[in-house]
Amino acid sequence: MDDLHLDEKPELNITPLVDIMLVLLAILMVTTPAVIYREDINLPQGSKSDKVESNAVLSVRIDKDKNVFVDARSFSYKDFLETFSLQAGHFDSSQPVYIYADKQLYYGDVMPVFAKLKNAGFTKVSLGTQ
Repeated sequence: MDDLHLDEKPELNITPLVDIMLVLLAILMVTTPAVIYREDINLPQGSKSDKVESNAVLSVRIDKDKNVFVDARSFSYKDFLETFSLQAGHFDSSQPVYIYADKQLYYGDVMPVFAKLKNAGFTKVSLGTQ
């Protein structure tokens, strides 16, 4: 019976080693993109330039009740979205447009107005803040 064990050569079972290496590789692949390298950069000071502003600015205001005011004109929210494209010809589409929305409004209520202005041909549409 001892003769049977003497004929066997010891073998190295590498299956558990491969399993461990694959797990470590998977962990490395998942964590590597999460590492963000950030350099501390001291930017130079610049001088402020005078901002050239034209008086021809289109102001679009949206109050908390979703009433839309375009300069002196007043629209309900639904009417603005449906009819502004037809009335956009009364305005110069190259002039800047500032949208001032009440902070109680949801983002989803303001962006359709933004999109409607862009679709009407206005290229300089911005959201105004305090």
